[in-house]
Amino acid sequence: MSLYALIAIAFLAASSAPTPLYPIYQDELAASPIVMTVVFATYPVALMLALLTGGSLSNHWGRRAVVSGALGLQIVAVIVFLSADSATLLVTARALQGFATGAATSAFGAALVDLHETRGSVTNSIVPIAGMALGALGSSIVVATSSVPATSVFTILLVVFGVLLATSFFLPETTTPRPGALQSLAPRVRIPGAARGATWTVAPVLVAVWAVGGFVMSLGPNLAGELTGSDSALLGGWLVFAVAGTGAVTVLALMRRPAMFAFITGSAALAAGLGMMVAATFVDSTWMLYAGAVVSGYGFGAGFQGALRTVLPLAGAAERAGLLAGVYVISYLANALPSIGAGIVDTVWGLRVSVDVFGTVVIALALIGLIGMARSSRVRGLQPESAGQRAEPLHGSFDVGELGVVRLVDGHSDVAGVNALERQRRLDAGEIAADDVDGVIDRCLRGV
Repeated sequence: MSLYALIAIAFLAASSAPTPLYPIYQDELAASPIVMTVVFATYPVALMLALLTGGSLSNHWGRRAVVSGALGLQIVAVIVFLSADSATLLVTARALQGFATGAATSAFGAALVDLHETRGSVTNSIVPIAGMALGALGSSIVVATSSVPATSVFTILLVVFGVLLATSFFLPETTTPRPGALQSLAPRVRIPGAARGATWTVAPVLVAVWAVGGFVMSLGPNLAGELTGSDSALLGGWLVFAVAGTGAVTVLALMRRPAMFAFITGSAALAAGLGMMVAATFVDSTWMLYAGAVVSGYGFGAGFQGALRTVLPLAGAAERAGLLAGVYVISYLANALPSIGAGIVDTVWGLRVSVDVFGTVVIALALIGLIGMARSSRVRGLQPESAGQRAEPLHGSFDVGELGVVRLVDGHSDVAGVNALERQRRLDAGEIAADDVDGVIDRCLRGV
């Protein structure tokens, strides 16, 4: 595993590490559920703002410089967490943490794809989910065994990020810095034209995936405690791990399956898993809650991986950081707003009503994404590039072909029209392997 991937896991683990501490903070500060969801949601909002302004900064300063600076800011955030004794300081710490992670996310995400096209896309799918799982579960273990849980959790993070900052200067630089850094700070989402249609098609499922993550990390511990009648921090940690851990395993399991398969099965699993979690609140079933979390976890991993593998290969090297920024803006906005809404409903009508409303909305989004992808693959194949437009060469095999523009490997093409249904038929019939995409593209373009 590359150092970029380890740093990425650390950033995302830190993002979920406060989750088991929220019930403790809520009791100590006498805070309402809406206050705690605002504390939680501050992070993805700050991250989104960082992506909007600095999403392409690593194209100009270099990946290593941006990641190193973000690690320094993350250390400041951890220090604020260590001294936090009010909701204001918690919000400040989460804001700093969000800005640091936002600055780093598009940089290390683009670096991973720079290093290897296929593995980079898959790693970008695994890292956020695996980091969330490890952070929540590890933190819950510390909380359950320490007499000073918050101090213990953030001291460990301080050491981890101190070591990573020291080693970040040895990161390989994967892009050539270029002028224009100041202009790149203008807040706009930079989704390349070739990837725009695919991005809007996968957006509902991206929203559903990250809304589930936000809800589980913000109100999951309280929900687990209410259904089990226990105040153990491990219950919330295991609930987050059930979603995120299953998601990470799913990404690995589906590496060689088509992106269409991952996206469609993930969308269906999200709807089914949320349905089980909502049902659990009606029948007071702990096992159904955790089973639903596992099913939702499959949807989390498959849906997010399918979305990324659909859009990432559509961008050239100079466009990747901006495209990743756009994808993560959608994801983290979905991570924040539904959680705040759920906190408001929880404060006014109670936690169980909040789960019911939230679950209904997410199920609807997952089904919209499922229908949209199915219609897209059925109604049309891929649209060719405009006449005379030549695509940048991309190196390494990658699994795309359901939407957007497919570019030939180690060469250029004026034609990019692979019929997704024909490709899926050949995959299902065993005529081709899922990782033999380059040959399939070549044969389809030649009409074979």
